[in-house]
Parts: sequence; C-alpha cells; structure tokens
Amino acid sequence: MRETREARDTAEGGAVRVASVLRRAVAEGLIGEDRPLAGFVDVQGVRGSVAGLHEAFAGVPEVLHTFAAKACALVPVLRLLADAGMGCEVASPGELRLALDAGFPPARIVLDSPAKTRAELREALSLGVAVNADNLAELERVDALRPADCASVVGLRVNPQVGSGTIGAMSTATEHSKFGVALRDPGARARVVEAFARRPWLTRLHAHVGSQGCPLPLIAEGLAALHRLAEEIDARAGRQQVTSLDLGGGLPVNFADDTVTPTYAEYVAALAAAEPALLDGRYRLVTEFGRSLLAKNGFLAARVEYVKDAGGRRIALTHAGGQVATRTVLMPGAWPLRVSAHGPDGSPKRTPPLPQDVAGPLCFAGDVVAHERALPELAEGDLVVLHDTGAYYFSAPWAYNSLPRPGVYGCLSRDGYVTFATVRPPQTLREISVESGLEQADALLTGFPAPALP
Repeated sequence: MRETREARDTAEGGAVRVASVLRRAVAEGLIGEDRPLAGFVDVQGVRGSVAGLHEAFAGVPEVLHTFAAKACALVPVLRLLADAGMGCEVASPGELRLALDAGFPPARIVLDSPAKTRAELREALSLGVAVNADNLAELERVDALRPADCASVVGLRVNPQVGSGTIGAMSTATEHSKFGVALRDPGARARVVEAFARRPWLTRLHAHVGSQGCPLPLIAEGLAALHRLAEEIDARAGRQQVTSLDLGGGLPVNFADDTVTPTYAEYVAALAAAEPALLDGRYRLVTEFGRSLLAKNGFLAARVEYVKDAGGRRIALTHAGGQVATRTVLMPGAWPLRVSAHGPDGSPKRTPPLPQDVAGPLCFAGDVVAHERALPELAEGDLVVLHDTGAYYFSAPWAYNSLPRPGVYGCLSRDGYVTFATVRPPQTLREISVESGLEQADALLTGFPAPALP
C-alpha cells in the first residue's frame, strides 16, 4: 500500500521528536554507559491525547473518562492524567493505593478485578470508590459489606460473549473468558436481571470486550449488548434502575508507524452505528482507556553493548529485552515494535540498512525484541529506540535476572529546548537486594523459633 503524505509527515515528525529528546538525554547523562536503559514520557503528547479523547465524546451528555492504571502504574504519570481531567480504573489494592496517592478523588476511581478480597471490597466501599462486581458471588459479598451510607456506585460485569480478536490473550469477551457473568450461558441472563431486581442500589453495568487485536465492530457489538441488557433490567424494575454503563476496554494501537489509528472519533462512530441510544445521555458513560492514551507518548532507549555474528546473522546485544518488553519477546507476532538506530550522541544513523537481530540482556535464547530487522548497522555504544512503549513497557517490569528497573523521565519541549523531570529514578543494586530479602538474609539459618517443649 502506498504511504500517504499525511502518514509520512506524521512519522517523520515523530522521528524528529524522538531524536531531539534522545540527543538531549545523552547530553544530560540520562542514558549512556552507566545508565544503559531509560524510558521517556512526552508530557505534551499525553495532554494532547487526553484532550482528543474528551473532544471525541464532546457530543455525549455525561462521561467519566478513566485511565487504566495497569497501563502505566507510575504515580507522577497518574497525577499528570488526573490534572488533565481523567479518572482512574484500578484492578488491585496496589493500583488503588497509587490512584489515591496520585490525587484521584475516590468518586472518580473505579475498582475492577476478578478476584477482590473482602478486605479490598470493604476498603473501596468505605471510601466511596465505584466497584464493578465480577460475578454474582461477589455481589453477595457486597450485600454483607456495603455500609448503609455507602457512596460507592456498584455495578456488575457481564461478558457478552461476542468472540475473540486476533490476540486471544487480549480478548475478554470469549465463550470461556474468566471475566464477568457469561450472558449467553443457559439461565445467566435471567439471573443477572433478578440480581438487579433484588438490589435497588445496583445501578451500573460493565462490559469489556478487549483492546489490542479487537476490531471496532466487535467492541461496539459487545457494548451494544450491554445497552440492551440495561433496557431489559429497567423494564423489569419499572423504572430506570441502571443509571450508568461502564464501557470497559480500550482501543487497539497502531504499532506500524506514528499514525494514530483507530481514533477516538472512529470509536465513537462505531458505537453510534452499533447502537445510537448508547450515546443519547440516558445512561451516564464510563470509559477505561489505557494503552491508546500513552503508547505513542513514550519510548525506551537502550545502549548496544556488543555486536556479533552467529550463523550468518548479525546480532546486536542491547539492554532492552524481556525485562521491559515482555509481551514483545514472548509473543513477537502479536506485539511487534518499531526499532530505530541512533549513534552514541542520539542522532539517527543514516547508513545503509542491514538485517539484524536486536536482542536483550536476559539469560534465555528467546530474549529478542526484533528479528532480522533492517536497520543501519549497529555498533558498540550505539543506541536503539523501541517506539510506542509509553504504556505497559517501562512501567510493568519483569524481574527475571534481577536487572535494575530503568529510570523513567518526563520530557517537555519549550521554545525548541527539551527539559526533563524524573518520574522514577533508576533502581540501585542495593534496592534490588533489599527487595530480594537482604534484611532477612539469615532467616533460613537463625530465623526459626525453637520448638515448643511439651
């Protein structure tokens, strides 16, 4: 397919921005021999993506846009999103703590998880955090734990079972998905309607079809089914009991180039095509976008440590592998990343391309982020950039081989000059040891109490 001028200009603009940030980061010592791996977040880009999301939904009467904390569980990033007008979707006690510490008001936080404990539910309900119960058994727990003056909106997650996208692991509305009440199972729909009839305070429905690998029509089909269920529940109640719909899931991200597709406007259009009444204001809407807000607003940069040849193939050994790009390493066909080559000063390399593997530092053979990728020939001291990694990559590290977590820096360009703010400092080797039990080093030698005498 011939590349459009718009796509080419967008890609070239993105390359220029990355190169200018990288050159400045090298000059300031944020990436180099002593710090061979770092992540960068484009602050202006994040604000622009949030603004684009709000603009796409401008015609919808009432919407709470929440950010899926799992996509970037870093407090400064979450605080930036809160300042930009987002709420927060959390799926664990840790994510709830991060959201509160980042400054999200409890009323703008939604708790989702398939395995909430009673303690988690009790805390959320006491704070006034919205809760989406995953199943009917969880609703029974809420019955027992919900205080009389509870301010939390409580919903139920259902699985519309509309099928899978191209990545099975990212598709959450399949026949056997672990999430929600499976609506098409025999008797399930009637049980859901009855659960609402017995609980006047149960006022929200939630569904999540998936994101990456899921086409817009599939996502819209699942959310249209959610709307039909709400109408059925309201008809049974003889009033509007369901007051809000949580449209879980996000948008797939284009990892092929810098073009943003699909857009939030296309998502809204797909919803309107599937069920126009979804957007008419009868139900307040909640969204839970994550990857689509941050992926293209961040990148990883890694130093090339060695270059070698094996079996007639060039291999560049870098410091970015499965510890940061876990999904790409383990599922390269589903999660390919663009890689660009830069010199030691951060400037793009312009030499003729050569097929090369870009490998990481982990001690297993599959630790490769790009296979036979045509790149300018890499050499020791060069830098590689993994593009579109602002979501999930540097914020969800894998601790294999006890490698330190990389520093993450926010970048801001003003008057053509790039400045940085530390989001997370590079992890020290001592911090790794403390995390791995240093303070209990003798526990297995001297830490056992003496057996009690009869």
